Amino acid sequence: MFLLQLAIILLASKLAGDLSARLGQPSVLGKLLVGIVLGPSVLGWISPTEMFKTFSELGVILLMFIAGLETDTEEFKRTGKASTYVGLMGIIVPFSIGWLTGNLLNLPLLQSIFLGLLLSATSVSISVQALKEIGKLRSREGTTILGAAVIDDVVVIIALAFVMSFAGGEVDLGMVVLKKVLFFAVALLVAWKVVPWVMRSFSRLRVTETVITAALILCFVYAYAAEYAGVASIIGAYIAGVAISLTNQREAVTHKVETIGYSLFVPVFFTSIGVTAEFAGILDQLWLIILLSVIAILTKLVGAALGAKFAGFAWRSSLGIGAAMVSRGEVALILAALGLEAGLLDKELFAALVVVVLVTTLVTPPLMKLFFGKAGDSQKLNSPAQQHHS
Repeated sequence: MFLLQLAIILLASKLAGDLSARLGQPSVLGKLLVGIVLGPSVLGWISPTEMFKTFSELGVILLMFIAGLETDTEEFKRTGKASTYVGLMGIIVPFSIGWLTGNLLNLPLLQSIFLGLLLSATSVSISVQALKEIGKLRSREGTTILGAAVIDDVVVIIALAFVMSFAGGEVDLGMVVLKKVLFFAVALLVAWKVVPWVMRSFSRLRVTETVITAALILCFVYAYAAEYAGVASIIGAYIAGVAISLTNQREAVTHKVETIGYSLFVPVFFTSIGVTAEFAGILDQLWLIILLSVIAILTKLVGAALGAKFAGFAWRSSLGIGAAMVSRGEVALILAALGLEAGLLDKELFAALVVVVLVTTLVTPPLMKLFFGKAGDSQKLNSPAQQHHS
C-alpha cells in the first residue's frame, strides 16, 4: 500500500507544484496544499504511517543538507551580526506578545511563557525551497536567514529546558547547555579536520558512488548527533552540508544529493505537512486559531524584519527576511508535543496550535514572493544547479 501512496504523492506533488508556479506562486505552496487534499482531512488517500514519517524526516534532512552545500561560507562570515540581530529580535517580539496573549487567555504563568516560546520557534526548511526558487539562497539575505534560524533554534530550546525544569520535568539546565556547546564545538572541529579526510578517503575506494555515500554518511551522523544533543536534526544536516561545501567534492555531491532528494524524499516531506493536519473540531476553536495565527505571523515578521533593518538591510529585504522566518514547521510541532507531555499545554490548545503551525507554514512562501519578488539582484550569486528545481 505504501508504494502506491508514494506514487500518488510524487505525481500529485509535481503537478501541484507546477500549477502553483503557473499561478505565480512558489511551487512549494502547491506541494503543501496538495498534502491537505490527499490526507485524512479531505480525500483520505494518504495516511501518516511510520514509513511515511521516516521518508518525510529524510526529506527535510536532505533539504537542509542541500542548503548547507549551497551556502556561501564567505557570505556567512559577513552576515554573522545580521543573523544575530534577526534571530534575537525574531525571538523577543513573538515571545513577549505570546506571553501577554497567554495572560489574556487566563493561562497559568508557565503555560503563558511556554506559548511565547512556541511562537518564537522557526523552521526554515520551507523557506529554503522558496529561497532556491527565487534565486536568493546564496544571497546576503538567504545566508542571514539560515544563520538566524540556527541561533533561534538553540536559544529557544535552551529557554524551553529552563521552563520545563520549573514545570517538574526534572531537566538539568547545565547539562542541556553543555550538550549543545559540546555539539557545536565538536561539529566544527570535525568539519575542519575530519570531513575533508573522510571525503578524500572514500573517493579512493574501488566501488561505485563512494563520494555521495560518504556525504550521506556524514549528513546522517551529524543529524543524529544534533538530535542527541537536543538541537534539531536539520541543524546537524545543515552543518554537514556547509562542511562538505568547503571540499573539492562539493559540486559532485550537490548534484547527486539534489537528484536523490528532489526526486523522492523532499516531495514526501512537503506533502507530509498537509497530510498530518487535523481539522476535526476546528470550528469550536476558530476564533482562537485566527487570533494565534495572526499573532504568530505578525510578531515573527515584524520582529525578524526589525532585526534585519537594524543590521542595515533595506526595508523590502528586511520584510523578506522576516517573512522567511514566519514558518514554525516541524520545530514548533516537536516543541508542542513536548509541552503536551510536560503538562504545559492542554489538548485543546495543542490541537489549535497544530493548525496555527500549518497556517504559518502555508503563508510563508507567498509572503516571501511578495517581498522578495522574482529572482533579481542576488541571482548572480547562485550556481546553475540551484535554478532547475521546482
